[in-house]
Amino acid sequence: MEKQPIRRGALLGALLLAPAGAGMLAAMPATPPQASIAALRLMMANGELTSERLITQALNAAAQRQQLNAFIHLDRHGALKQAQEKDRRRLRGENGGPLQGIPIAVKDNIHVAGMPNTAGTPLLRSFVPRADAPVVMRLKAAGAVVLGKTNMHELAFGITSNNAAFGAVGNAWDPLYIAGGSSGGTAVAVAAGMAVVGLGTDTGGSSRIPAALNGIVGFRPTIGRYPSEGLTRISSTRDTVGPMGRSVADVALLDAVMADEDTSLPPVGLEGLRLGVPRPYFYDGLEPLAALRIEAMLAALRGAGAVLVEAGIDRVAELNQAVSFPVVLFEAGPLLREYMADNLPGRTLEALAESIASPDVKTIFADIINGDIPATAYRQAIDRDRPLLKAAYADYFAKHRVRAIIFPTTPLAARPMREVTETVELNGKQVPAFPIYIRNTDPGSNAGIPGLSIPLAAAPGEMPAGIEIDGPEGSDRELLAIGAAIETLIRKIGSDNPAEMPPRN
Repeated sequence: MEKQPIRRGALLGALLLAPAGAGMLAAMPATPPQASIAALRLMMANGELTSERLITQALNAAAQRQQLNAFIHLDRHGALKQAQEKDRRRLRGENGGPLQGIPIAVKDNIHVAGMPNTAGTPLLRSFVPRADAPVVMRLKAAGAVVLGKTNMHELAFGITSNNAAFGAVGNAWDPLYIAGGSSGGTAVAVAAGMAVVGLGTDTGGSSRIPAALNGIVGFRPTIGRYPSEGLTRISSTRDTVGPMGRSVADVALLDAVMADEDTSLPPVGLEGLRLGVPRPYFYDGLEPLAALRIEAMLAALRGAGAVLVEAGIDRVAELNQAVSFPVVLFEAGPLLREYMADNLPGRTLEALAESIASPDVKTIFADIINGDIPATAYRQAIDRDRPLLKAAYADYFAKHRVRAIIFPTTPLAARPMREVTETVELNGKQVPAFPIYIRNTDPGSNAGIPGLSIPLAAAPGEMPAGIEIDGPEGSDRELLAIGAAIETLIRKIGSDNPAEMPPRN
């Protein structure tokens, strides 16, 4: 089918709005798992919905779209049993918590008691933790029901979620396209209505990148905000759990529960809000549609009264490069060796490396096993370069008096799986795939600051895109409040300017 031009009056709305059910999802009937947590809780309170029905519909969505390969393990029986118990407690008038009866998908490198924790790699296929990770424990205490464990890029070392051991994860909008990674299965499960919310992990963009490529919200908190026990980690400096959802409000609720904080957000308006626009680094070499989308977003923010400060972050590219790979490649070996000793006694790091199924990950582990990052380079990254990067961000926020910075989450949208190998096409050239997809998400990760990806794409004829806002260290709740205000603007523009575009071929 030949694509038709967008109506002029609908251009801004078409570029900014990311409605639930767009793209491939448009062919699916609207289901409760695609509603917000607040809406679902109200339906349950009014007797219009039960947790059992909600979870049944989520499980049905997973069954209907098995080709997306979002889950490695799905606990149908256990989830339904828990849902029935949640419903009985609700009928008795018990307060089951802010997530009572809400189905959640958990990435398969976060421990859930009684469920396999493969981390997407063959050697861990039989490992079943006896205890929940603390973040999972807190979500369960708030009433959440874990549906199962989601597929991922093997051992979290990649951005496609094309897993040679458990199969590739297909994008929720088009299963022939990459889902993003490494938390691709969680993003797809949420985007496709298989779960209301989900947990990924984020080392350099692993929750925000797949969120952007599947048209949902993804969050990376300030490093250390959530407990890190019970994870299959590859970096003690950089790894964190990253919540995902279909709205900023849902993600903010997960954040509050996991951080053990109040669920309210501070009031934030766009009028007078100062946002940094960090050109050139974060805006260099964007694909044309990504450039058009971000400029449309900036124009909308100006129209809403936001004050945009155009200024770059000093030495961000140089300092990020000095920190990024030296830290994770040095820390992964000792962390995984300790993890194996604690959870699979008798199995070695070398055995884990030998069993890796995905060629790209196997190559990375050869560097880890060989100790290609010397201790001196690691210490320089930790003791000199990372503090300089953190200072560069802190100085930027203070000097320009901005409460957040804004930029495209990724320089390009998802591509067909067959076209993403070691390289990917961008603006007519083949460029290294992994570095280009993490380029914008990685610096904030290394600085340990919070980052939030919000969906922008509106057109069924195009793949989703996201904008990211990063805030100062410790500003997580304010950043989420700013994100909620931006999300409201995006939805208003979309409703005022409905676009008439054909579905994807």
